[in-house]
Amino acid sequence: MCGTLYVVATPIGNLGDFSPRAREVLEQVDFIAAEDTRVGAKLLNAFSIKKPQISYFEHNRQQKSAYIAQRISAGESCALITDAGTPAISDPGCDLAQICASRGVPVVSVPGPCAAIAALSISGLPCGRFTFEGFLSTSPKSRREHLAQIKGEYRTMVFYEAPHKLKRTLDDLYAALGEREIAVCRELTKIHEEVLRLKLSEACSHYGENTPRGEFVLVISGAERALPDEQEKLDRATKTALDLISRGTSAKDAAKQAALLCGVSKNALYQRVIANEKKE
Repeated sequence: MCGTLYVVATPIGNLGDFSPRAREVLEQVDFIAAEDTRVGAKLLNAFSIKKPQISYFEHNRQQKSAYIAQRISAGESCALITDAGTPAISDPGCDLAQICASRGVPVVSVPGPCAAIAALSISGLPCGRFTFEGFLSTSPKSRREHLAQIKGEYRTMVFYEAPHKLKRTLDDLYAALGEREIAVCRELTKIHEEVLRLKLSEACSHYGENTPRGEFVLVISGAERALPDEQEKLDRATKTALDLISRGTSAKDAAKQAALLCGVSKNALYQRVIANEKKE
């Protein structure tokens, strides 16, 4: 009988955000896979939890994933934790979850803190639709490709960045995207939490004069959607109205329905329909 992999979210700065359920899971599992066992030990000690840890991080995840999955398949239960926040979100964990899922091993979420969602919720920017872009690559080629791909993205975008790379990232974003609204969220849930809501150019200037400190989440507004040409919309609405008329709908009702459907002026469309009928 196989065990279970628990993907456990941990605090991103404030221990008060650690949920009772997360604590209970860590107390009950057979072992814990931690991104950094030293960071994991601090969390475990804070809550008087005594469980064995094994290290599972970016540079050993390929070897360790199969080993951990094998132990779980043999009946042990494991809690996967990262240094802060939700595992697998720009942190190790995706490989392990995929392997376990492919073997039919139960993979259970123990949700909680996530810096990307925390920043988005307080950014003051549209939150209905967004994309998580993670960290920009340090490889010049991959970085250019990533920036080119998101230039026309109209949804709000969320990035992670480390302090020593922040200035370059802001400059590259400004060069690629042009002027945008940005919320620079620093040290979320910690003593020195700060949110700066400004223009992207202003953020570049600010961090050109002030040394970045702490961990950052950048929330950036998407590109403005190019609205269809009004003439094109009216042409489409006219075609729709005439199609309705050909099926027996009166000119007045056809203009009303097509105007509503295509987002144009009902009166302007009606005049067009009448003029078209007179030509015929």
